Amino acid sequence: MCAQITLQSIADRLGCSAKTVSNAFSRPDQLSPVTRERILAVAAELGYPGPNPLAAGLRRGRVGSIGFAYANPLSYTFEDPVIVELLAGIGTVAEGEGVGLLLVPGSVGGTRAAAAVSSAVIDGLLIFSMADDEPLVDAAIARRLPTVVVDEPEPATLAGRGGPAPCWVGVDDTAGARSAAEHVLSLGHQRLGVITFSLHRGQERGAMDTRAQAAATYAVTRRRLEGYRGAVTAAGGDWSAVPVVAGVTSSVAEGAAAAAALLDLRPAPTALLCLSDRLAEGALQEARRRELDVPADVSVVGFDDAVTAARLGLTTVRQPNRGKGEAATRALLALMAGEAVEPVQVLDTGLVVRASTGPVPQYDRR
Repeated sequence: MCAQITLQSIADRLGCSAKTVSNAFSRPDQLSPVTRERILAVAAELGYPGPNPLAAGLRRGRVGSIGFAYANPLSYTFEDPVIVELLAGIGTVAEGEGVGLLLVPGSVGGTRAAAAVSSAVIDGLLIFSMADDEPLVDAAIARRLPTVVVDEPEPATLAGRGGPAPCWVGVDDTAGARSAAEHVLSLGHQRLGVITFSLHRGQERGAMDTRAQAAATYAVTRRRLEGYRGAVTAAGGDWSAVPVVAGVTSSVAEGAAAAAALLDLRPAPTALLCLSDRLAEGALQEARRRELDVPADVSVVGFDDAVTAARLGLTTVRQPNRGKGEAATRALLALMAGEAVEPVQVLDTGLVVRASTGPVPQYDRR
């Protein structure tokens, strides 16, 4: 077996100290150019790759990277335009500061994901869209790393979990959803249907009654449903009569399947409120498959204003997806530097009306 090449091996060959060799890699300004070139030449000859960057980082108390923990599978991260925009915002700020990014997908399971966070070699952590009871969140708080949560769990849930509450960046989901429901109600729609993503971890797809909605452990789901409910009840409607169908994820396929279930009802809804643009895209596909006109036969509303929304002509609630990533990363870097950070940052939303919504049809669809 070949002997491991170390700084001392190179120093012995050159007749100098290991510290001098180390300076050639980490502090070149401490050596003359001639001396440094001699050291690098011998290192290359012996096959020495350079100091272990992880060990060097640990000695400095910094490794130069932050973690990004999220609930969905790794592949989904690059399919959902909202997450892509969020990561673009994170990457823009991080790379500007010379900081790397480590992805920690929660799809490996709660216990394993929590262990991954506990052992991850990172200086700080961004947590994105986790359930209230996600073990990964507790593991992150227990580790006492600088941490910023994006979207969920919400601030009230983060307090009192055995460590300092992380900072939080998100939007007022209740107000955003309420504006979407108020829009379709103002167009005369009374028969609404709702398409949602998961209410809690490990959920199966299907209809969700008001009890299941109230017990949702995903704060974003809970708050957006509250926004829809608030608009319906304020208009004199009965929220318990509004059918709510949940998918497992926020995917186009789940949106199409939920739309199919709702459009099979008699009488069918004349407007579909979707908790994301991806779900809304699926609803639009299902409407086309049934040869229904949007919006003459059915109106569809999303939430996000992802890059695909304008192409789809989708009425939706705009939120700053990229801006969330930028704001969260700036806050995390400030925490890592020991600076004071606003504990809660609520970013703006706004309704964007496009061609997917219109007045209620003047006939009953069978």
